[in-house]
Amino acid sequence: MDAYALQSSWDRVTKHGEQVALYFYSHIFVSNPEVRSMFPLSMSNQRDKFVSALGRIVSHADEIEKDTAFIQHLGRDHRKYAVVAEHYNAVGASLCATLKHFLGPEWDEDLAAEWTAAYQVIARMMVEAAENSSESTPDWWDADVVSVERRTMDLTLLTVRPRRAFQFLPGQSLSMEIPQRPRLWRYFSPANAPRSDGSIDLHVQQIDGGQVSPSVVRNLKQGDEVKLGAPVGDRLTRQHNDQRDLLMIAGGTGLAPLLAVLEQIDNEWARSGRAPHVQLLHGVRMPWHLYERPRLRELAQTRPWFDYTEVVSADASYPGTRGKVGTVAARQELPGRMAMVCGGPQMVAHTLERLSAAGMPTEHIKYEHFYYAAADDHTAHPAFTRSGEIK
Repeated sequence: MDAYALQSSWDRVTKHGEQVALYFYSHIFVSNPEVRSMFPLSMSNQRDKFVSALGRIVSHADEIEKDTAFIQHLGRDHRKYAVVAEHYNAVGASLCATLKHFLGPEWDEDLAAEWTAAYQVIARMMVEAAENSSESTPDWWDADVVSVERRTMDLTLLTVRPRRAFQFLPGQSLSMEIPQRPRLWRYFSPANAPRSDGSIDLHVQQIDGGQVSPSVVRNLKQGDEVKLGAPVGDRLTRQHNDQRDLLMIAGGTGLAPLLAVLEQIDNEWARSGRAPHVQLLHGVRMPWHLYERPRLRELAQTRPWFDYTEVVSADASYPGTRGKVGTVAARQELPGRMAMVCGGPQMVAHTLERLSAAGMPTEHIKYEHFYYAAADDHTAHPAFTRSGEIK
């Protein structure tokens, strides 16, 4: 596989900007009209996802075997869209047609052969991952909305309960489709460790201009039925009974997966009396965004292993700790600790920079890489390295 030929030709194609994905989807819908119903009515974010995901795969074409986790995730995740093996032929044909359109005379037999070979490897990996996962898990889980609490003007806390067993690890994420926005899946992180009743708490921040989060905050109600995708991600998870001290740094609703890990540790402490020392810094713009303040303050008062610090960045009158949460984190005791960072893209980037500058080894800093959320609705996690989905 000639990785240079793939990468350089793709670089030339992407110079045409949004026209690339627009041409691809126009081609596939005209050639295969039966697949149009699998996609949302609004394709603006979908087109962005296609270009980003394909670019990521191509840029790693010479090391595909090292990037199998991402490709396999795509294959498993596309089950929720009812994608089957035959659909990959349609995608491959439209991809080649798109490349031919934008490359013109450069699209010769040799380059076409390189792209065809690369696509077949990727498609095979995705199909195999989907087929293997179908033996043990459903395409999606139906779940009931148990409760809806509008915690602030733009933040809603949901509790959903899957109708069949749904296994996840604290710190993972899951995708959700709500009835008000069919075929628009968005990723959220459970804010709790697994429970005996199977219920899952989700924190949803309304994103201005978003296609999904405003409907979750304003319209989703108790008794609604939602769909959940399989859990993904492992960079914010920890091993059971891991005793390494933790510095948790959350921005906004990036608090959710860290709460799940915190609950995991609390459960272990209740059983064994042992827990690592955990310090949680929650950074927000204004103090009323500290939406879990009572719960976390009570936990800090009753758990000898837990410290909680509120950090407010945009209210000069706030009497507590002020500034950017990453700057405050870098002033803490760092040696011997593992850091977990979750929040918006700028917050995460700034925090990583400050921790590294303060001497924390990069291998001691955990933060999730996301490739699959839409650009308008990154509610629970940062989008700094997300590359979207092909579908």
